[in-house]
Amino acid sequence: MRNSGLFDPTAAAAALREAIEHTGYYPEVVSDGVNAAVAGEDVISWYVHHEPTIERDEVRRHITVVVLTASRLILAHTDEHAGDDLLPMPYTSTSTEAIALSSVRSVVVTRMVANPTSGPAPAAEAVVTIGWGAVSRLDLEPAACADPHCEADHGYTGVLASDDFTLRVSAAAEGPDAVNSLLSFAGALSAATQGNVR
Repeated sequence: MRNSGLFDPTAAAAALREAIEHTGYYPEVVSDGVNAAVAGEDVISWYVHHEPTIERDEVRRHITVVVLTASRLILAHTDEHAGDDLLPMPYTSTSTEAIALSSVRSVVVTRMVANPTSGPAPAAEAVVTIGWGAVSRLDLEPAACADPHCEADHGYTGVLASDDFTLRVSAAAEGPDAVNSLLSFAGALSAATQGNVR
């Protein structure tokens, strides 16, 4: 939820823990996974996103915690599951990924502002996409020339985009503070990865 924006690493870590507890979503389990991935590094900035989803007739919850340290970007995802053949009791799964900041190639920030003719206003929605080269997306379309009567095959043209992690937050659903916090985190990450463009 809230991004610390603090320079005191002890206060930032405490605020991160408080935000995880505030979600009420298995805070001990989530914090344990995040702390293990952070591995004692100072927390510079963070964002916590609690996202319930409806699966058939049940509500399943998912939490994403994104942490910026001096050297890494940490992504932690925790999901809850009903019992299955492997584990008969309900359980959670937490996966973490640590990406070296030197590997982050792009931080794409999209801000949606309502009624732009009224002047500056807070973003109503924000989308942050972070790319480090693990997942790429190729968008192709038929190529064409300027002649409207041309029937020749000009092949295809396309864009190869890095699309490793995307987070979308809306003021209508999560509140304006959540949007501002995500934008603040994206700003801190952009500042930390200056010079990484390849």
